[in-house]
Amino acid sequence: MGSRLSRFALGIWVLRTTGSTTKFALTFIATAIPAICISPFAGALVDRWDRRRIMIVCDGLSAILMVGLAGLLASGHLSVFHVYLASSFTSLFDTFRSPALTSSIPLVTPTEQLPRANALMQTGEAAAAIGGPLLAGTVVSLIRFQGVVLIDALTFVAGMVTLALVKIPHQAVAVKARVSLWREAGTGFQYVRQRTGLFGLLGVYGYVHFVFAMASVLIAPLLLSFSTAAMLGLQYAISGCGLLVGGLAIASTGGPKKQVRAVLVYTLLGGLCLAAHGLKPSFTLIATFGFLLFMTLPVVDASHTSIWQKKVPSHLQGRCFAIQQFLLNIAMAMGFALAGPLSDRVFEPLMTTGGLLAHSVGAIIGAGPGRGIGLMFICLGMSMALVALSAYCSTAIREIDEMQDESFSAVAVGSALNGESTVVAQF
Repeated sequence: MGSRLSRFALGIWVLRTTGSTTKFALTFIATAIPAICISPFAGALVDRWDRRRIMIVCDGLSAILMVGLAGLLASGHLSVFHVYLASSFTSLFDTFRSPALTSSIPLVTPTEQLPRANALMQTGEAAAAIGGPLLAGTVVSLIRFQGVVLIDALTFVAGMVTLALVKIPHQAVAVKARVSLWREAGTGFQYVRQRTGLFGLLGVYGYVHFVFAMASVLIAPLLLSFSTAAMLGLQYAISGCGLLVGGLAIASTGGPKKQVRAVLVYTLLGGLCLAAHGLKPSFTLIATFGFLLFMTLPVVDASHTSIWQKKVPSHLQGRCFAIQQFLLNIAMAMGFALAGPLSDRVFEPLMTTGGLLAHSVGAIIGAGPGRGIGLMFICLGMSMALVALSAYCSTAIREIDEMQDESFSAVAVGSALNGESTVVAQF
């Protein structure tokens, strides 16, 4: 929640200071670069080091960074360059924190409860996605920008205190000679590449992120082509509520037992809901299917994460989750980069009055401003559904649930540390 507050507030500050959408967009690029460059090596280091300490250090450094930004704001010396630099370092810290957090969950959670634990994580993200922007506007007007940034610093301190009170077992692995960081980073990718099912599932998940990156860019111009900015904000809140409801449902029920089937079936359903966004210029239609679409996301994310937590050995999870994060960031960067040019130069001209598709496809979904983006939503959604259907036809992907579980549960790690298994080394 604190990060959402400061991100929203700093975004407003950049827009007010520069008046440039391009300079505002550069903050996203500054955030993406460290994640793409550092992720594989961060994962190898996460597997070498104590994961709880990594999270505590990252939270501490983030708190110091936010205090520094607050000082620059209060003194009137903050520049756009400082925001870019802060965005880069925040992303760098999160590149270590995220795989450390995700790979720690199996160490403190029974295997059968992993979907529920991951869904609780999704619920927290949903609550922040809804509450962060809503609170930020009010808080900025009451205590100014530096106050919001200081609140974010305090939330990182709260995270450090929480982690200090929680016991997370050390990951345990067989003793072996230490190899170079390059080779350790490559081990994670090699492990996934040799397992056709996991590699194929990662491809599906990556395509979903590519599609959602494009959709996140296009949803605002789609709605604004026939509606208002206020209605756009309402649609964001409705979608966030769908995310929250879906997360709570999985957290309370434990989710589907067949997790691969859940990933693929709900990806297919999500694709159909995304395609429905483009059928006609209707706020009710977009809000309804946006809510349903975001309800599917916690099922997909919690099930997918649980599969990796169970099928990847504990001592490789940091690397494998970092490799996953690396590939997903590349997919999303491609989606962000392609959305605008495809909309402006291809789909919108095709669907303008008198365009090549205005009298054919336009007779069904309408022609004019925004209808090219509507056609893009239909194409993106249907392609996402087809990718899920194709993956379901793959035996290697469909039978991932039958693979042997490789991760250490909290009980297994405790046994290993008590000397009840083979000789282990603690990092």
